[in-house]
Amino acid sequence: MKHLKDEIREGLSELGDTVRRLRGTSEHALQASLMAFADPDTDDLVLLKPLFDALRPKRGESIDAAIERFNRMVSILREDPVLAAQFRRHFVGFFTQRRMTTFFADSGILPATGFFSEWSRMLVHRVLPAVPDERDVKDCLHVFLNHPDDWQWLGAIPPETITRFWQLQAPADEMETRDWHALIQELLDAIRLLAHRVSGLGMDSALLNASTHLENFAPSFLELPSEAQHYYQSLHVHFADAAAVPDDGKHLLVLVDQCLEGLQRARRYFLTAGTSLHMTYLLTRCQQSLERMAELVRMMNTFLQAPAVVEALLEEGLDASGGITPAMRLASEEARALKAWSAFVHRAMIAENRRNNFADYWQRLSELLALRVAENAAQSGEHYLCMNRREYGAMWLSAMGAGVFIGVMALLKIFAGELHAPLFITAVMYSLIYGLGFTLIYLLGFTVATKQPAMTAQTLVGQLSNINSERPDDLTPVVDLIAAVFRSQLAAIAGNILIAFPVAILLGLGLGHWLGASPVSADKAAHLLHDLDIFGWAIPHAALAGVFLYLAGLISGYFDNRSAHNQVGSRIARLPWLQGLVGTERAKRVGGYIGKHLGGMMGNFLFGCMLGSAGIFGVILGLPVDIRHIAFSSANLGYVMIGSETLPAWETTAWAGLGVLCIGLTNLLVSFTLALRTAFRARRLQFSGTRVLMRAVWHRFRESPGTFFIPPKQS
Repeated sequence: MKHLKDEIREGLSELGDTVRRLRGTSEHALQASLMAFADPDTDDLVLLKPLFDALRPKRGESIDAAIERFNRMVSILREDPVLAAQFRRHFVGFFTQRRMTTFFADSGILPATGFFSEWSRMLVHRVLPAVPDERDVKDCLHVFLNHPDDWQWLGAIPPETITRFWQLQAPADEMETRDWHALIQELLDAIRLLAHRVSGLGMDSALLNASTHLENFAPSFLELPSEAQHYYQSLHVHFADAAAVPDDGKHLLVLVDQCLEGLQRARRYFLTAGTSLHMTYLLTRCQQSLERMAELVRMMNTFLQAPAVVEALLEEGLDASGGITPAMRLASEEARALKAWSAFVHRAMIAENRRNNFADYWQRLSELLALRVAENAAQSGEHYLCMNRREYGAMWLSAMGAGVFIGVMALLKIFAGELHAPLFITAVMYSLIYGLGFTLIYLLGFTVATKQPAMTAQTLVGQLSNINSERPDDLTPVVDLIAAVFRSQLAAIAGNILIAFPVAILLGLGLGHWLGASPVSADKAAHLLHDLDIFGWAIPHAALAGVFLYLAGLISGYFDNRSAHNQVGSRIARLPWLQGLVGTERAKRVGGYIGKHLGGMMGNFLFGCMLGSAGIFGVILGLPVDIRHIAFSSANLGYVMIGSETLPAWETTAWAGLGVLCIGLTNLLVSFTLALRTAFRARRLQFSGTRVLMRAVWHRFRESPGTFFIPPKQS
């Protein structure tokens, strides 16, 4: 025992020595990289690359280590004014001696190349990185921010630390002696560039044709370039003659706000009319450019305000009014300006580091259409809620109707499997049985229980986005909605199971009597029973089915969007052959029906294809991949009862029944969780009142538990 303790102690000592050695190495590297800035002839990029190599976390280090080294760098520069001046000459020179227009105007904004072009550029960059233009700040950032994860430790540095760092780079005396005219010129050029870009994007024919709401704001978009030019010229006159009063940019900002309002109206219009990836891309890029232009104008005004404030104070003779001297006010305004500058540069550097991050780009682009899909799903979700007893009874009948079809579909799948056809043919047969069956259930107005969560989650998040968790009254409608979701889901599940199970038994007995033998063999019955074992693959397969349920909700929303945007219903109604076949009026009704239900039909059919082909792909790939669905599992349990040579023992039946319930719970939890996550991300919503909401739900359950099972009479 003593020997073991000694070994542990020695191991910990060696670990401590290693940590100290690594820290010493990092400290030495940081010191050496800073001392190199003393050479005035060395290129900025040559100096900055080893500095950032010394700052970023080493393998096995946490982000905190990089933050600690950054703080250490700031302390070293504060303690050594000579070194700070040498560092400042190179670091500030990196920005002021290169083009910054694209850095101001493009960093963090969707590129003009479009989604697929930018995607292909990133793929090529992975194999063959582009050669940076050393005359451009935007390109040169990738020379020393050359690790794809640099944005993580850079983003973790506290804002106040970044501000302290920039205070060392822009002291008052340095600002007076150093020529910052080039930087100011680049910033103004970026404002003009953004104004012309926004004017072109806002007047894009695709946007104008898609939304008449945007036409009303066309004068604002067209006026932007001339107003930006006026702002540019006004500031140039002011820099040449300090007595000239510069334009404060208020009218330019008003135009920006008007353009943003036009974009918001267009977005609201597209929620009902549908949109496309290209259209959403244009809107997002235009909005980002407008917001960037407003940020640059405000930052420029902040820089101009400091001397203006002091001049006004002196003219009014308020040299020490209220204890605030002009010098103190000037320092305050300069600090505010520097804070705005440092925050912008920090964000832009992080954005540039993430520019070639494929996963980040895919996430941003996928969110462009997520909100539209979520809104469609939310509208569908409202039809799955039982807010009163009439709707509750209708849900039971709807679920029971679906249960009949599920019992038949489960038997057809068993028959298709007994044909022992080639795997591809079997996959096609399974997909058609499920796909056409689900589509028919949908068109007849019946309900499959597990289709609800992907829809109702969107409705719930839509409600959460409009409440304040600190106001108890705001929680009441959310609690009502949660209770409605619970009872609606319970009614749908019970309706599916209570019908699918006996229908399976009756079908099996009826066909057995007609054919003279059970339609389900004993081997098949044993296999179906094994599929319900919760200690086997039942739960993972149920989770995969939950993923497919979630995807089906997204597919429905996507095709609803495409149907509205492309006016599918109106196009179908105009088909000459259809008008000739059924007449103009009936063609309109057919087109309207398809246009309204296209999302639901495609979602259900493709959901069926996913369920039908998953198991076959698992066989082809040699992987334990398959699906388990609560409604079909209950039907399969019925076929087990009539296919077995003897009735299973009650313990076996009870265990299988428990498996069915666990499969259903997994279906619901996976699909609801994924849908809820997507809904929150689509709306960029973070709900902080989860605990308060859960307490409110529990309070409601204790006071009136019946509302979670049956709608109240007053509803």
